[in-house]
Amino acid sequence: MASPAPSATAGPPPTPTPPPSAYLTMLSMLILILAIPLRQDVRDQVFGTSGNAAPTMSGFVEQALTVSKDLASTVMKGFSPRSIPVFATLAREFAVFDRWFSSVPGPTQPNRLFVYSATSHGATSNDVWSLASGYPQRTIFDSLQDDGLDFNVYFETAPCTLFFRNMRKLKFARRFHKYGNFLDHARDGRLASLSVIEPRYFDLPGKPANDDHPSHDVANGQKLVKEVYEALRSSPQWNESLLVITYDEHGGFYDHVVTPHAGVPSPDGITGPSGFGFDRLGVRVPTIMVSPWIERGTVVRRPLGPEKNSEFEHSSIPATIKKMYNLTAGFLTQRDAWSGTFEGVVRNLASPRTDCPMVLPDVAPLRNTGADENRPLSEFQREVVELASVSSAIAPWARRATRRPARR
Repeated sequence: MASPAPSATAGPPPTPTPPPSAYLTMLSMLILILAIPLRQDVRDQVFGTSGNAAPTMSGFVEQALTVSKDLASTVMKGFSPRSIPVFATLAREFAVFDRWFSSVPGPTQPNRLFVYSATSHGATSNDVWSLASGYPQRTIFDSLQDDGLDFNVYFETAPCTLFFRNMRKLKFARRFHKYGNFLDHARDGRLASLSVIEPRYFDLPGKPANDDHPSHDVANGQKLVKEVYEALRSSPQWNESLLVITYDEHGGFYDHVVTPHAGVPSPDGITGPSGFGFDRLGVRVPTIMVSPWIERGTVVRRPLGPEKNSEFEHSSIPATIKKMYNLTAGFLTQRDAWSGTFEGVVRNLASPRTDCPMVLPDVAPLRNTGADENRPLSEFQREVVELASVSSAIAPWARRATRRPARR
């Protein structure tokens, strides 16, 4: 990366910082542990079952027992660093956030909608009909498009960004690529301003799921992150890149940190079922950021603004993209206007690091059995199948847009 020219005035030159046109790659994984409607369940986990007015984080075990006695111990556990060596290495080498919250105390899709649009448009559950019809709100992709900035979505099974109605328009056809194209684009220095990587959602022999959804082997998710990192690390665009790895929601695992519930703005004034005002956040989720501009062993805590009570949450992603690229469009909603931004994580070094590992640890399988093709589809998988069904009209352009050239 070229450094800014020294100032013509006397005194030391200004400290070089990464340009606002740095390339952003986002890898959004999935963790879902309780195959039940999570809207009520998350409320019980956070507030307990005794009608507490404020979050107590005391209901995880009690709620799990309503599903299965075996889940009570599961929700209190986690993976050891030895089991997830890729994440363990990235957390040591780069940055981990210890106060990144899901945007809504609910399941997968509402939180994924927040990632790109800073609202779920009133959704608190995985509403199959609304997902199939397509959500109408504006997204950060629209803001990038309006300013002539490029983005790409790389996918294995189906691109869930098509749950946004606008993304089904022909003008966005060339933005969708099969995952293998990401490896080619990284190698050739052709990554867009924003790259979104969606993992493989279905567990099949020879093509194991790598989305970290139970009962999928998380080792395959580790292998995906390893491959993405190593492709980016060897790319000519490495010194201008920021990799964001996050999860849409907490999956039912216990957390002791109280979810923010005071002063959280409603995104757009839309009220959800049972009068839910979208005025509090969900449980914390793992978030790791990777760049040669990040100091080793960085732990990011609370944001510095824009408000005194701002927090890092999924709406921080469109908020930061707007700030990094100085987008002319306004904020998408009141939520991304309030959320903390994370561009500061790459602003502390005078030059990019040269000691970042070229490769990450190999990963051993954690389960002894192969893919079970007879296993019933999960709720999320059924939604992906429904998406594929209603999106059949766009299949011809999708096939043309995603045809992958021969590897050199």
